[in-house]
Amino acid sequence: MKNDLLIRAAFSQRTERPPVWMMRQAGRFMKEYWDIKNRYSFLEMCKTPEIAADVTMLPVDLLGVDAAILFSDILVTAEAMGGQLSFEQGIGPRFANPVRSRADAEALRTDVLDELQYVADAITVIQQRLQGNIPLIGFAGAPFTVLSYLVEGGSSKDFKRTKLLLHNEPELAHFILRKIADVTADYLNMQIEAGVNALQLFDSWALALSYDDYRSFAHDYNVYIISKLKRKGVPVISFCKGSSVFAPLMADAKPDVISMDWNADLRQVKERLPDGIAVQGNLDPYVLYADKKVIKEKILHLFERMRGSDGFIFNLGHGIMPDIPFDNVKYAIDVVKEFRF
Repeated sequence: MKNDLLIRAAFSQRTERPPVWMMRQAGRFMKEYWDIKNRYSFLEMCKTPEIAADVTMLPVDLLGVDAAILFSDILVTAEAMGGQLSFEQGIGPRFANPVRSRADAEALRTDVLDELQYVADAITVIQQRLQGNIPLIGFAGAPFTVLSYLVEGGSSKDFKRTKLLLHNEPELAHFILRKIADVTADYLNMQIEAGVNALQLFDSWALALSYDDYRSFAHDYNVYIISKLKRKGVPVISFCKGSSVFAPLMADAKPDVISMDWNADLRQVKERLPDGIAVQGNLDPYVLYADKKVIKEKILHLFERMRGSDGFIFNLGHGIMPDIPFDNVKYAIDVVKEFRF
């Protein structure tokens, strides 16, 4: 691989500068994304390998990032299991058949890799386009986050139904989570076999949980998934909202990298983690709305804080918002690429 900065940093090896990619780097802040999105539905984009490859390559070609991330969605596994998934403009993902009963849970399928073959096909096309220049990151939604969408029927502000399930029917919750975890492990191994160079597990809604509930209903399943991965040479990144709280526990799952939200001091977190676990993050994405002078100051402050620490990947504490100016994102990436430790 011509640029292996991300792989080296993920395995806690020394790099001349931090590698840079950004969550949601191929998305709604780009005019070129909308040129595609206005012609196809979101699920059509995910399920058509050539289109998924087109979108994946946008930040590679236009921003010069050090890694591509597969264009897909964390809920494709839930759809394959039997969720009737749609995406509504201004609302987000919706499931027409939320999981609310034991019968609903038992109806969820687990032998679903054939239905996800379009993802493997997209990986093949993307790697043909990347030509070994930079790594491709695959990903999946973590079981708790996928469960929350299935139970709520879509996005939620308070996760009331999900928490009622965890508290009133924990055995049913674990039954569903085990199914999702098995599918997720199989799905990520399929991505490895298809050719991804790294993986990220997204537990986007973990911050909704108390510490004990996170351990029981999220962490234990992430441990299981990571233990099942055929990960030789393929680093695994673990991300959740709430990583500033949960990072020590996340390390027990033995990922190669923990991706941090912007609430933590990244250097302090790194020093408290076991040797050999890298960190990723953790710029507040709202900084990218600011003047370029401020963007540069904030990035360089983070880099000076991390100077001398091996195993550091620059990223945001969460994804790029759709109205962040493209020029500001490009400028931030250029600042990173000009820096030297």
